Amino acid sequence: MQTIFTQKTVDWFLSSVGTPTLAQSLAFRAVSSGKDVLVSSPTGSGKTLAAFLYFLDGFLRRAENETLPDETEILYITPLKALGNDIEKNLSRPLTGLGLKNIVRTAIRNGDTTPSQRQAILRKPPHILITTPESLFLLLSSASGQRLLKTVKHVIL
Repeated sequence: MQTIFTQKTVDWFLSSVGTPTLAQSLAFRAVSSGKDVLVSSPTGSGKTLAAFLYFLDGFLRRAENETLPDETEILYITPLKALGNDIEKNLSRPLTGLGLKNIVRTAIRNGDTTPSQRQAILRKPPHILITTPESLFLLLSSASGQRLLKTVKHVIL
């Protein structure tokens, strides 16, 4: 972990989560090398952190240098609305632990998102957007959605 993450991220992970699972260790290395990664492991084995931690650490590095732009960089596509809510809740723990809770914005865009919430997402894009395939289609079909998504660098399915 020390060669992949900042010391702050390593310290938070070891004190809050503990020793990385095998799935996490393998995923951390693969994600940090820029490879496409498929993580398949049982529930509770840390797949969410395996997928997100490297990118959260990148946000941390840039936030410390004041170079974190107001744009959507990570798109998480979930097949279920309820899972999207769980992912957003699960991200709260590392964002808080890394001191990013008030810096890195997350948002959910699905069929339950109100028009005012959709407008807020467009006005001030979240760094991490969680959406469903149906809502992704709507985003890709509109000029405003295309503008929002043009800055996405990482997609997590």
